[in-house]
Amino acid sequence: MLFNFLKKDVWDVNAELLKEEVLSIESSVEEVNLLDITPFEWDKVYFFEPYTQKEWIYETVGYKWDTINETVNEGMNQIVFIKNNQVVCYVYGYPENNGYGISMSEKTTQVPAGSLLIADEQRPFEVVRDGGVVYLKSN
Repeated sequence: MLFNFLKKDVWDVNAELLKEEVLSIESSVEEVNLLDITPFEWDKVYFFEPYTQKEWIYETVGYKWDTINETVNEGMNQIVFIKNNQVVCYVYGYPENNGYGISMSEKTTQVPAGSLLIADEQRPFEVVRDGGVVYLKSN
């Protein structure tokens, strides 16, 4: 019973793996494909705007899980990766605290309070380093 209590959810494990991958991008790399650097499979990823309510996120992704937080300030990441209609990775917080951030341009598919990227789209992300933080910004 104690083992189950200490077991991490798949979205938390994958968030840690994603962080390791992003932070290990070599300094000479200027552009990456998000699909190539995610150490897990996903069908789509949602990028939610700051202050998006939990209910909107649940409704948009079509799945409700218990560890979601609402962003409370500008510049925070709220990113949900989905595979087979299940959450497989959840990224939340300030890039400065996480060590990395991922953002989408306005040119993507829009959903209520955010953007959607389908894995098949193969959109490049520019790699920008600033103050020890790695930012991935869609072109």
